[in-house]
Amino acid sequence: MSESIKFTEKAAEELINLLNTSSYNKIAVLVDENTKAHCYPLLEAHLPQHLLIEISSGESHKTLDTCTLIWQELTATAFDRKSLFINLGGGVIGDMGGFCASTYKRGIDFINIPTTLLSQVDASVGGKLGIDFNGYKNHIGLFKDPVAVIIDHFFLKTLPANELRSGFAEVIKHHLIADKNGWSKLQTHAFPNIDWTECVKHSVKIKSGVVDNDPLESGLRKILNFGHTIGHAIESYLLNNNRAVLHGEAVAAGMICESYLSLKRGYINKEELQEIETYILSIFDKLNILEADLEGINQYLVQDKKNKENRVMASLLQKVGEANWDISISNTEANEAIIYYNNL
Repeated sequence: MSESIKFTEKAAEELINLLNTSSYNKIAVLVDENTKAHCYPLLEAHLPQHLLIEISSGESHKTLDTCTLIWQELTATAFDRKSLFINLGGGVIGDMGGFCASTYKRGIDFINIPTTLLSQVDASVGGKLGIDFNGYKNHIGLFKDPVAVIIDHFFLKTLPANELRSGFAEVIKHHLIADKNGWSKLQTHAFPNIDWTECVKHSVKIKSGVVDNDPLESGLRKILNFGHTIGHAIESYLLNNNRAVLHGEAVAAGMICESYLSLKRGYINKEELQEIETYILSIFDKLNILEADLEGINQYLVQDKKNKENRVMASLLQKVGEANWDISISNTEANEAIIYYNNL
C-alpha cells in the first residue's frame, strides 16, 4: 500500500504521469459540489476526455441510492473493465467512490486524490471502502486498494476551519496509538499552527505501516479504531436525529471516552487522561449529548463492525503511544464514559 502513495505539490502532473503509463479506455471523475468548485478546476485542463460525476456532499448521501446514480452514469456511458475511476474529494467521496468502482462490473481501477485533511491522513489510505446503511456507518463495504493515492497539501488551503479541525482528530489518534514522543511534541503546537506537509506524512507513515502488516484487519489494524467505537455510535446517532456533527468531532469525543475506559482498566494513569482531554478540548468544542441520548447511542454500539458474539469490542490505549484491541466493553461502561465526557 505504501508504495502507491504519492506525495506531491503538483497533483495534476502526478496524475498525468500515472495516466501516461496506463491504457485506460475511459476515465470518470467523482466530485461533490465543493470539490467541483474548489479542486476540480486545478485538474480539469490537464485531464484527457472524461466523464464528470457530481454527487451531493455529506455523510447523509453516503448511501446505496447515491451509488445507484453513480453506477447508472457509468453504465449509460458504457464504461468497461478497462476504465478508470478518480475520486476527488474527502472521506465520503473516497469511501463511496472506491466502493462503486470496486463493485462495478466486478471492479475497475480507481485513484484517490484526497482533498481534506481527514481523507489525506486516514480515509484514503488502507483500502477500506463502504457506504452507510439504515443509519449504520460503513455497514456495507469491502477492502480494495486504489492503484494510487495522490496527496497534495495544497488542497488543504481550500478547507474551512471546521473541516481542517475534523481531520486533525485522526492526527491526534495516530500519535496516541503509535508515537509517544510525537504526542509530547504535538501538544506544544497550537491548532492550526501545524506544518501540514510533515503532519500528513507522519500520519500516513503510521497508518500505512499498520495496514501493510494487517491489511484485512484481523488483529493489529484494529488499533486504528481507537476513539471510533464510541465515536461512530455518537456520530451515527446524532446524524440520524438531525444533530449531525463532523466525523472528527465525534472521534474527538470518542477518544476522550475511550481514554477514560483505558484509565478504568488500569492501562493509563489519571495524569495521562487529563493531558489527553485537555489537549482535545483545547481544539474541539464539547458535543451536546443528553442523558436521554444514551439508549439510542447504545443501539448503534451493538452494530459496530468489530463486535464479536454480541459483545462490543474496542481498541483502548495500552499506554500513551501504544494501543490494544479486542477489548470487550459493556453498554454500562460506554454510558459511564459518555457521562464522564459530559461532566468535563
